[in-house]
Amino acid sequence: MLLAIDIGNTNVNFALFKNKIIKKKFITPTKEIHKYKTIIKRIFKNKIDNCIICSVAPFQTKILVKEIKKKLLKAPFITGKNCFVPIKNLYQKPKEVGQDRLVNAYAAISLYGAPLIAIDFGTAITFDVISKKKEYLGGAIIPGLNISLETLARNTALLPKIQLNRPKDLIGRNTKDSMLSGIIYGFAALTDDLTLRIKEKIGRDAKVIGTGGNIKLIKKYCRQINKTNPDLTLRGLNMLFSKLESKKNS
Repeated sequence: MLLAIDIGNTNVNFALFKNKIIKKKFITPTKEIHKYKTIIKRIFKNKIDNCIICSVAPFQTKILVKEIKKKLLKAPFITGKNCFVPIKNLYQKPKEVGQDRLVNAYAAISLYGAPLIAIDFGTAITFDVISKKKEYLGGAIIPGLNISLETLARNTALLPKIQLNRPKDLIGRNTKDSMLSGIIYGFAALTDDLTLRIKEKIGRDAKVIGTGGNIKLIKKYCRQINKTNPDLTLRGLNMLFSKLESKKNS
């Protein structure tokens, strides 16, 4: 089986693939480094043949790679290091684009075609825009839902710290519900409007794909998202590895 790992700012997501099917998934908080050895030991109770990693956290990557090498007895593939996403990147400075964004774009193109907009509701909300020619054009980066909610409480005198959840109504009738309404409905409106503006540039027929840790929470409030795929990055890593293997065997 293939072990695919998406190391984000908040969580590390692990998936065991047998061909195109996810057989098992694991998750651990990115900052809880002391848990890495335990979860790797647990994962490697399964038969793992190869590993591929996408990361936005270099320090945590080094620690995980060390643990994986002990079990796998060879180095994992790391996007942007020893394997590369096969997509034309039109960013002014291509190396500035996060590997997770390129993997998401690659997976979305493969699954849904182009033009498209891939929106990842993670620690940050990222919009990744793909042209009809399947070129990575760039996008937008916005503070995520949890960051925004935490910042609101931290930088005000009277607003409480609350957990991210669905609002009871658009019009909040107490402080907590008003904050949740502002975050959820506000970011949904932002998502829809920014999506429409991007469509004016790349085509109104562009598909809109939602992913990330908070996609299930916000999807019902967004009118422009056509499809959701919470495992888009992991599936992209599996696709990328399959492409590497087919090239090696051709």
